[in-house]
Amino acid sequence: MAKTACGKGGYRMRDLFGFGSKNKARGRMKEPFGDRVFNVINFIFVTIFFLLVLYPIIYVLSSSVSDPLAIIQGRVRLVPVGFNFDGYRAVFRHDSVLIGYRNSLFYMIVGTAFNVFMTVLAAYPLSRRDFPDRGKITMLFAFTMLFSGGLIPTFLLIRSLGLIDTPWVMILPGGFGVMNVIITRTFFQTNIPDELLESAQLDGCSDFKFITSVVLPLSGAILAVQALMYALGHWNAFFSALIYLRSPELFPLQMVLREILLLNQVDTGVFSDIYEQERREHMSALLRYALIVAASLPFMIFYPLVQRFFVKGMLVGSIKG
Repeated sequence: MAKTACGKGGYRMRDLFGFGSKNKARGRMKEPFGDRVFNVINFIFVTIFFLLVLYPIIYVLSSSVSDPLAIIQGRVRLVPVGFNFDGYRAVFRHDSVLIGYRNSLFYMIVGTAFNVFMTVLAAYPLSRRDFPDRGKITMLFAFTMLFSGGLIPTFLLIRSLGLIDTPWVMILPGGFGVMNVIITRTFFQTNIPDELLESAQLDGCSDFKFITSVVLPLSGAILAVQALMYALGHWNAFFSALIYLRSPELFPLQMVLREILLLNQVDTGVFSDIYEQERREHMSALLRYALIVAASLPFMIFYPLVQRFFVKGMLVGSIKG
């Protein structure tokens, strides 16, 4: 009862002195006119930009499930015209598309694991304050961002290593990105206190054990960021495959996409059991849009799952240097 009375009395005293009304008035503080104008303009600009980015995606999705004749005639705008899923069935019946999917998945999974491993090995020593000449080594790394050996010397080097027309040419030459190493190093410096290393060393923990047991479990955000960036690069890899690969059975999906979109090398005869003879000439148009969706779908699904790690890792890894 006393507690209740005190509670009621407290409310009366607060109302008597006007504390509650001041807090409410402070919470309802009007936003300055200039800020409101800026927010409105910013909202309009972002909305327009969002619609400009969204429309091509909707158009490709609608075209991929529309009637081929409607695509040729330009009758597809925002909604599909005559639902038709034969393009997707044709995509996954085409042997080169399946081979490209298999190769791209292999390059992405193995290459991403290798890249993240190399990035951590390069970034962690550079984050240690007791590592000698870490500033000079960082400068050497940064120098490669400004100058490179060039295409022809790089090609001669890769050929001398025997990597031409092998799967490893898509993985080994790009061991890590310098910018990724710098971001990861900054993350380690910001989020791994020196006290953790000192206590681990007092317990007899080696550097390798410290990385695997302490550093990596605390670095999930930056590892997710690096994995996403490297995986996206491997999935979209095109130029390296164009220069170094000769065998079609090693082509990634982007090379197959190039042949279909640019070179128009689609054997419509393999789809004779799907389309009538008179509609074979429209197959390439439908197949192009279906293939674009099939090639983009994995990352459209995967990115929302790691978006929060991506934002956190990029912000934390770029605050201090």
